[in-house]
Amino acid sequence: MKFEIILNPVAGKDYAPKHIPVINKFLEENNCKYEIHLTHQPGHAINLAQDFARKENTAVIAAGGDGTCNEVINGLMLAKEELDHLPLFGVLPIGRGNDFAYGAHIPDKLAESLNVLISGHSQKMDVGLIAGGDFPQGRYFGNGIGVGFDTLVGLEAAKMKHIHGAAGYAIGAIKVLIKYPPAPEVELKFDDTILQINPALVSIMNGNRMGGTFFMSPEANNNDGILNLCMTKQGNRRELLKAMLHYTKGTQQSLENTTTLQSPSFSLEAKSGHLAVHADGETICQAGKKIDVKCIPSAINIICKKR
Repeated sequence: MKFEIILNPVAGKDYAPKHIPVINKFLEENNCKYEIHLTHQPGHAINLAQDFARKENTAVIAAGGDGTCNEVINGLMLAKEELDHLPLFGVLPIGRGNDFAYGAHIPDKLAESLNVLISGHSQKMDVGLIAGGDFPQGRYFGNGIGVGFDTLVGLEAAKMKHIHGAAGYAIGAIKVLIKYPPAPEVELKFDDTILQINPALVSIMNGNRMGGTFFMSPEANNNDGILNLCMTKQGNRRELLKAMLHYTKGTQQSLENTTTLQSPSFSLEAKSGHLAVHADGETICQAGKKIDVKCIPSAINIICKKR
């Protein structure tokens, strides 16, 4: 098997290329067939993954952060529409937060993730699909989507050029708390239920964690055929800050203003105001009106640690 490694040179705040010598040395010492392909602009990894998926006896590897994994997953899922069989999917987590890798049981240390890569163990993985905003045709995701506070925090964190990982999200959260924009009135549909909600944030998860430190769905399993929703009501700043502290420990279910749900699909529509939405850290919309989210069970085979 040949590893087609798609490496994002701007991942980890431009630090990712410094890992290439370590990757080269490990794979050469283990007599692996491989090739490293650097991406050149946003969306390039989608095209590369889609092309590599057509090759036989190949594993497509995302080397980067959550955005790189998201693009490779989208490329593989687009290829899946025309192919009977997809190659294995692997991850070398060399980005900032690496939340997808955490939920997919891939070690965050490069040496350990390289060992997992050649272990031969793989497992079926669900993939989410979100339609709406700037992607009416749909966008796939591996880890999860955020609506409201979570997305606004991510947008603030992206503005910081010299602060990496969880620290950027923590500072972004403080900035959004200070601004404290009003929450939209949202109609939530799932299964045979319709709820009218006023959420400060909604997360719909396939994985467990976002922002490097917020455990939005600590009990989620990415191969159970369902998505996990967690939402916290608007309330006041103090209540939301308390909720965010609980999210860092994964104990938010104990709060009266926080609700968790499970379903194969969810629909959210803003009856007043707008929806700010991201998927795996990629902006879906900053002022959308409606999104539809569903789980595609066992869509991809991922190389990972044994559970």
